[in-house]
This record gives sequence, C-alpha cells and structure tokens, in this order.
Amino acid sequence: MDSRKRIRKAVFPVAGLGTRFLPATKSIPKEMLPIVDKPLIQYAVEEALEAGIDTLIFITSRKKHAISDHFDSEFELETRLAADGKNDLLERIVGIVPDHVNRVHVTQPEALGLGHAILCAESVVGDEPFAILLADDMIRNDGAGALAQMIDLYRQTGASVIGVEEVAEELTSSYGIVGVRENPAGHMAIETIVEKPQPANAPSRLGVVGRYVLDPSVFAQLRHVQAGAGGEIQLTDGIAALLATHPVLALPLVGERYDCGSRHGFIKATIEYAVDHDDIREDMLDHMQAVLAREGRL
Repeated sequence: MDSRKRIRKAVFPVAGLGTRFLPATKSIPKEMLPIVDKPLIQYAVEEALEAGIDTLIFITSRKKHAISDHFDSEFELETRLAADGKNDLLERIVGIVPDHVNRVHVTQPEALGLGHAILCAESVVGDEPFAILLADDMIRNDGAGALAQMIDLYRQTGASVIGVEEVAEELTSSYGIVGVRENPAGHMAIETIVEKPQPANAPSRLGVVGRYVLDPSVFAQLRHVQAGAGGEIQLTDGIAALLATHPVLALPLVGERYDCGSRHGFIKATIEYAVDHDDIREDMLDHMQAVLAREGRL
C-alpha cells in the first residue's frame, strides 16, 4: 500500500435514535442539537474538511431530513439576510460545505449497529481507505484537528488508525477498549480490541473515541460479523477481525474530548464553547459565578 495515499472520503453515521436526549430527539436528530450556535454535525464536518476530505457520506435514516437540509442552500433566508444587510449572519450559513465537496446520503434501513451503518457506506467508499467521525464525540484543540492528526499518522505508516483516550477504570464497560504494544517505530500497535469489557476483563484503559481511519478491507470483515454487544453488529468486532491481516494503530488524540452523546458532556461542551465566544463570554462567566454563589460553591 502507498502510505501516502490520500484519505478523500469520510463517513458520518447519523441514523441513531438519540434516546438519551428524549423528548428533544423525538423530532430533532441528535446530531442537530446545537453547541452554542452550531449543530454537532457541523463541527464534525468542519473537522473533516480541515483534514482534506472531499466526500462526505452521511449514513442516515428516513426521518433525518434536517441534516441534509442544514447543508443545503436556503435561498429565501439568504436573500432576506442579504437584503437586510446582515452580512455577518449570511456568512455563517453560506458555504458551510464548499462547492467542490460532494455530499452523499445513504439510508440505513434498520438500526442494526455501528458496524452495519459503516457497511452501508461500502458502495460509496469503494476500494479506498476512509475516515469515520461520530458527531457526538467533539474533540477541541488549538492545533490540528483530531482527524488531521490521524491522517498524518496514516500517511506516515499506511496503517489504519483509531483515536483513543485513557478512561477511568470503572468506565471501560462504556467503551471499546484496545490492548497495545509499542512497535519498532514507536507507535502504539493494537493487539486486541474489545467492546465494552468489564474492568476486570479490560486489556487496558485506552478507550476508543469516535474517530477512525480504516483500510477498506474492513468491509469484508463486517459482512461476516455476527451480532455482538447489545445484539448489534459492532464496528469493534470488524476491526478485531481486521487485525489478523492489517496493522491498526492507536493514537491518543491531542485535545479535550466531550462526550456529547451524554447530557453531562453536552452541557460541559456548551459551557466551554460559550466562553470562547467573545460576544457572550462575560455574560456567561457572570452567570456561572452567580449560580456557584447561589449553590454555595464559592
């Protein structure tokens, strides 16, 4: 394999039900919930674009038209903002996805698990290495984005790459967990990967976060994976099978990760991103100080 082969395509699995955010997600896709003023899916798309992705593949369900609508032009709104001279607002909604970037929407007919969702992208991805981004994992930093970090390692090595972070021992049952060894090049080569092990059975405390760069041979593995944890086809099991024929590296990502699939992580991210907005920063800090004083935390 040419280790410098470009990663052009990114898959966004967005067909989930988002049950932890009911009743909001009864009619709004979880990925459209906003962190301050941008939906989760837009942050993920921007990370992919920064990394040089030129084809966005959304694995969606029949009820998630809001995601495709968000990235389409809205002529009436754009015309009104232009006529009212609200150019700052107009700039925020025009060109979210550049014209040269393709958008493909694939319907997952049944919610059969993350592995099945990725398998639905096979006909679009074809025989190319590709990226996967889970929108409810936000990774914030001041340098290269998480996916750019991973693609850089892929270009150096030609190996598949999985983003990881160290998690608390009691939380291993909420993550895919990898066991690694250091290879001669000093990289963390994955030897085993297990979906949601109990702490006593976990091979390490390195939890998989929602970023992957994978060799297309993972599709052949996913076609033969049986339903695993939760009765679903797990991407973790497909990657475990891939290890027999293809090197996979773990990369601790530089940046702060927010699990926006949980209410706690979502609110934490909202606070952190709000403080970064100059127009609301001081009001937010004053309000948080008032809340802490009221709760006796000052």
